[in-house]
Amino acid sequence: MKNIIILGSQWGDEGKGKIVDLFSEPFDIVARYQGGHNAGHTVFIGERRYVLKLIPSGILRPGKIAVIGNGLVVDPAALLKEIDALEAGGVAVEGNLFISDRAHVLFPAHRMMERMSEGREGRVSIGTTSRGIGPCYEDKIARRGIRVADLLDRESFPAQYRALMEEKVEIARTFGIDEGLDLAAIRDQYEVFAARIRPMVCDTALFLNQAIANGKRVLFEGAQGTMLDIDHGTYPFVTSSSASAGGACTGTGVPPTRIQGIVGVSKAYITRVGGGPFPTEALDGAGELIRQRGNEFGAVTGRPRRCGWFDAPLLRYTAAINGFDSLVVTKLDVLDDFETIPVCTGYRSAGKPVDGMPALVSAVSSLQPVYECLPGWRSSTFGFSSWEQLPARAKDYLAFLESHIGVEVGCVSTGPERTQTILRRGSRLEDLLS
Repeated sequence: MKNIIILGSQWGDEGKGKIVDLFSEPFDIVARYQGGHNAGHTVFIGERRYVLKLIPSGILRPGKIAVIGNGLVVDPAALLKEIDALEAGGVAVEGNLFISDRAHVLFPAHRMMERMSEGREGRVSIGTTSRGIGPCYEDKIARRGIRVADLLDRESFPAQYRALMEEKVEIARTFGIDEGLDLAAIRDQYEVFAARIRPMVCDTALFLNQAIANGKRVLFEGAQGTMLDIDHGTYPFVTSSSASAGGACTGTGVPPTRIQGIVGVSKAYITRVGGGPFPTEALDGAGELIRQRGNEFGAVTGRPRRCGWFDAPLLRYTAAINGFDSLVVTKLDVLDDFETIPVCTGYRSAGKPVDGMPALVSAVSSLQPVYECLPGWRSSTFGFSSWEQLPARAKDYLAFLESHIGVEVGCVSTGPERTQTILRRGSRLEDLLS
């Protein structure tokens, strides 16, 4: 029985929500392994639009179990709001959702700390969502965080909470910030949250490993994208968790020997939200046309995404980091009207070719993309569901990407609906899903 990881191969927003929802059908469990409610997955089913921020996309499939792994940071208020919205829309959540007792808990003071950090004079702004994700991970790494298990422990939680929150308020006041947080009222509110989520909490690592031992199939869902990984991304313009394939093991407690395949998701072009280098960013009318045609605005924040051309060297890097078996290319239809489509095939810096991805963000910023221009297909591919329907030049474009990345394109998405997808017959991806 094959278990697979699905994750972003660019800077996030690649359309993973639809792909996880689509591919979850043959799996029993969908487990998310990192991030917080700063990562939104948008899924369209018929006329309904679902935006998932913490809960794995598999929850939308009846009978599937969704798991929030230990690698996440959980804002209980955001989680319960999401549960209520899904259940109001007819999605059965309670009874089908399990939350790790080792996931860390996010509090309002974490948001205060992030706003303080982002706004501090002399600080390089990362362009975060200001939802407190980074400061919560800071507490985790500093070994002072509060986990879900601690939140549920009625005896120890009040003292832990008081010590951590009073420290944060004192730090904020040192920088002239006093948001007037009512710590006692927040504590009482979180104790109410604890009572509601208690039936969903368990040792999810034990649950997942036992399920796999019993022949159940697990799909591991990543948030953000590899170029936002805390170790392998464009640091410091990254997220605070392990968004690459390795994070699936540390973020769920499932060993790598129990995972049989890794699938990357990439747009047919590339986007980025927030600050940081972006070698192939299109700062002209083409970038704006991509943004409007692709509706490139954040699912969580609504922020306009920066848009640019496909970056093959970047994909070669993320394919090496993750070990992709197959690649899903989304939003091919966004490129339908372009007469020519540039693809970055290499980098140069100071007139010399560059191999790999530089570690220094300044070096990434100075990269000069080397483009090859491919002829566009100038006809609609929207909604296509078979490879044979694609125009010859669209197939040529995808073959060109394959040849420059070294990974098969096993699936193509041509629209937001489940049915608007092409799964290539005979691909490695088809085998992983079987």
